[in-house]
Amino acid sequence: MKVFTVVGITRSGKTTTIERIIAELKRRRYSVGSVKDIHFEEFALDTEGTNTDRHYRAGAEPVTARGLYETDFLCKERLDVPEILSFYDRDWVGLEGVEDYPVPRIVTAHDEEEIEQKLTDTTFAISGRVAGWIDSYRGLPVLDATRDVQDLVDLIEDKVFPPLPHLAEECCGACGASCAEMTALILRAERSLSDCAVRADDEVQLYVDGRRIDMVPFVQRILSNAVLGVVGELDGYRPGADLEVKIGGEDDSS
Repeated sequence: MKVFTVVGITRSGKTTTIERIIAELKRRRYSVGSVKDIHFEEFALDTEGTNTDRHYRAGAEPVTARGLYETDFLCKERLDVPEILSFYDRDWVGLEGVEDYPVPRIVTAHDEEEIEQKLTDTTFAISGRVAGWIDSYRGLPVLDATRDVQDLVDLIEDKVFPPLPHLAEECCGACGASCAEMTALILRAERSLSDCAVRADDEVQLYVDGRRIDMVPFVQRILSNAVLGVVGELDGYRPGADLEVKIGGEDDSS
């Protein structure tokens, strides 16, 4: 799953830009999801006293409301972006207004001053109203999503990659950079995704309910040594063999 974000101040063209990108990605037969960050303290889909609110107050979370034409999942807390993305199974996910998750970024703006407000090392393109009068800024392409969406999506296909694990630098740092720094380096073609020590090593992988869990190299080595230490004593094992360990299964307790 590849993830990008579109950021900019109010009415700079964020929604129009991501709307056109999503439509073009769908035209290219990709599956696409989106996440919209809403910067409004009183925002809530659920209100006090509704049946779903009563479910939550009784202890259920998440709560699902299924209507005739819509299904909504309600979670009464602000989730981190990786937690939200764990619910997605799409080729692409576009984030709108999300600035606390360092993935490849498109900045929308009215003018150069607004570009500077949102510009980061992970920015790879500019769009929005400013595209009406400039076609590049600091070496970055400026593309009008209403006019040049195919070029913009071509650039997205070329630049955007699956998000790095964004582990705390003191926890990993095996590549010599933070995940945000590595994201910027990959965008500038100074490093590659294979330089991520967590993602590059496919020898040790852990899945929980089908979802891969990122592990720093130190934890990978602990898990590998523990499994090999036990399995190596069993008949049928041979050095270098592929191993698969499955724990859990059907719960018959009910």
